[in-house]
Amino acid sequence: MDKASSEKCEGWLLEVQDHLRDELLPYWRNHGVDNEFGGFLTYHDRNGKPTGETLKTLICQTRMIYTFSSIHRAGLDKGNVFIEGARQGVEFLIEHFWDDTHSGWYWTVERDGTPANQSKLAYGHSFAMYALSEYGMASGDHRGMEWAVKTFEALQAFAADNRHGGYYEFFERDWTKKKPGVYGGDRKSFDVHMHLMEAFTNMYEATGAPIYREKTLETIGVLFDRIIHPEFGTGMAQFLPDWSPQKAILFRDVWGSDRDVEHDEGRPLDNTSFGHNVEFAWLLSHTIRILGLDVSAYKERMRKLYDHCVVYGVDYKNGGVFCEGPNQGPARERNKEFWQQAECLVGLLDAYFVLGDPKYLAAYEKVHRFVMDHVINREVGEWFPLFDENNNLLWDYMGHAWKINYHTVRSMIQSEDRLNKIILGRKK
Repeated sequence: MDKASSEKCEGWLLEVQDHLRDELLPYWRNHGVDNEFGGFLTYHDRNGKPTGETLKTLICQTRMIYTFSSIHRAGLDKGNVFIEGARQGVEFLIEHFWDDTHSGWYWTVERDGTPANQSKLAYGHSFAMYALSEYGMASGDHRGMEWAVKTFEALQAFAADNRHGGYYEFFERDWTKKKPGVYGGDRKSFDVHMHLMEAFTNMYEATGAPIYREKTLETIGVLFDRIIHPEFGTGMAQFLPDWSPQKAILFRDVWGSDRDVEHDEGRPLDNTSFGHNVEFAWLLSHTIRILGLDVSAYKERMRKLYDHCVVYGVDYKNGGVFCEGPNQGPARERNKEFWQQAECLVGLLDAYFVLGDPKYLAAYEKVHRFVMDHVINREVGEWFPLFDENNNLLWDYMGHAWKINYHTVRSMIQSEDRLNKIILGRKK
């Protein structure tokens, strides 16, 4: 790295540290915890004020637990505010989301914990394992791994596809598969299997138990053998149980602020997500480190995932990363969501750290400046959720049923770590 690039990295590091410590963490010290019923309230308007909506989703409850625990593990939890917030979140989760009759976690509950949508989704269970194992490592509370293991056992018992590999994803309360199509009973996805890899990795880190290492490796095999495009090296979104690729549709039980598509049959088959590709690449890099694998065996696969985003996904004119596009050619869905920016900040730094090509720092700079100059709501400290391709703000809430701090805080913690390593590597 030349001197100019090193100085840029030092400047970016200061911005990341200031944003994390002076904006994001103060925001979440004061927002989210439901002091009346327990758990977390996640609907916040652009000023950080409660909107009055109080539905509690498994995704946001577990992601809040993960984030608060990760803040503590990173040594940023002054006064143990965040780990205590995580602890009460775990207690609410166990008391109100767990199904004692059929096992597994409900998808949503009311503010007081009354079950609402009692469906069982593999996506939610992946984050339960991820969050509870992180909480266990952060707190030393045995309940973290106890309930992470219960989640793992339910997933293996009811969701694993022992014929075709991988996992089914959408179930009724009693674990019977939902109807096909928009109900998801006949679908598997890139998104879910990527997060299962992430969750199994965390469980292995927490315990060192061989079963979690084996399941992580098995899931990596599924991802590369079935989900990553054999020619382009990018992620395909949705599949039938036998792994036949399908056009991506919007399910009835969504896990994000998803926008439907104009195509009646779903998104084009030749379509991939810049954010998911880069997120998978850096999560894979993390898994390689935790499992002690040989990174050289994966470098070219990671390079393809990163390079597709660098060539087609990064907006070199206005900054930021677009949502989706074909496997070859310019982005098709050119809005810019907050989570793609968060994951690409981490991923592009990781790409430079692992692969050493300065083009990744050049791409990172475009995303970094977009986030720092446009995405952060400086008046309150969190991120706006959605912009168009010209950087016009489209949605302005700070929290939602599906958006809280998982992407934003994790992005800053992980980016700080990588920038420090890059800078230290030059100084040696």
